[in-house]
Amino acid sequence: LGPAACRSLDAVLADVLQPDAGPTDDAGTAWSAARRQLGDCPTPPAAACARGAALASRAPLLHGDAPPRELLATLCERCAPGNNPCGQAVTRALEQAARRERPDIQEARWSLEHAGATLGTACQELVRSALGPAAVSGPDVEPTLLALAEALSPTCVKTKQLPLPVLNAAAVQQGARAPWLATLFTDGTVETAPIEPDQSTGAGDGFRAFDQDALSGVKLPLESQGALRLGYAPALKHVASFQVRATGPGTLRAIIRAPDGVGRKDSQGAAFYVDPTVCRFRGTGGWEICKPVLPLLDVDAVSVLPERPGVELKELEIIGAR
Repeated sequence: LGPAACRSLDAVLADVLQPDAGPTDDAGTAWSAARRQLGDCPTPPAAACARGAALASRAPLLHGDAPPRELLATLCERCAPGNNPCGQAVTRALEQAARRERPDIQEARWSLEHAGATLGTACQELVRSALGPAAVSGPDVEPTLLALAEALSPTCVKTKQLPLPVLNAAAVQQGARAPWLATLFTDGTVETAPIEPDQSTGAGDGFRAFDQDALSGVKLPLESQGALRLGYAPALKHVASFQVRATGPGTLRAIIRAPDGVGRKDSQGAAFYVDPTVCRFRGTGGWEICKPVLPLLDVDAVSVLPERPGVELKELEIIGAR
């Protein structure tokens, strides 16, 4: 039954999707027959899987579990990742949001929840297309893309298909623009302490900001001249807060490793990272405390960028855990 049911499945679905095939669920109807045939087909062919969008349009979510929606759910459970209609629906929604179009967010969430074997791939696409851009310093991310990220991320977190360092970085970078992201990290507290960096690159001696001498300091180069970068080897597993003394305004960015294709590519082109802005300091000469909304995970380095020439970093504490 299996192979025969699969061979004719596309034709059966085409028949029930004809405009005059009503979505009733009486015994013996074409919909019931299609459901039985799909039940006998463990791996639907690509042509049958391609009927997913048509099934979704025949049964909007507000109609509940109508027969076309039930068929679509089964197709998504069984179709291979390359042909999976639910995985494709998630990707399509992310592409629409990136183009400033308005995808159906509820439909995208339903598709992700029913993505079956393609759930991991769909979550990777969410990270690449939405959370990665949301976790880097720079232009604002499209609000629709943020809304989609907030709607889809819980499913990926629940199934452990989402890298928490990128999630937390996006939550910190976006703040009030995507507050739901900050509710998804539920790990317990970690004992923290000030940790000096292992490396300092960029103009000046960055270690002078860690000598506990308020009279010494380091003149901060502008980003175009090569920002001061304070590196950790190995990366800090957890960064909770920052304390800064400076003589002018600037920002701190955390450099956090990311999966391939997510965020920015490093200068060697060998790895990817995200760089959320984790602190904005006014530089009054006194201590300023920055505590991000979530801890930062897997922090490779912290970059210090002045907002104007002549800013001097007097002291810096990076409080975290290895």
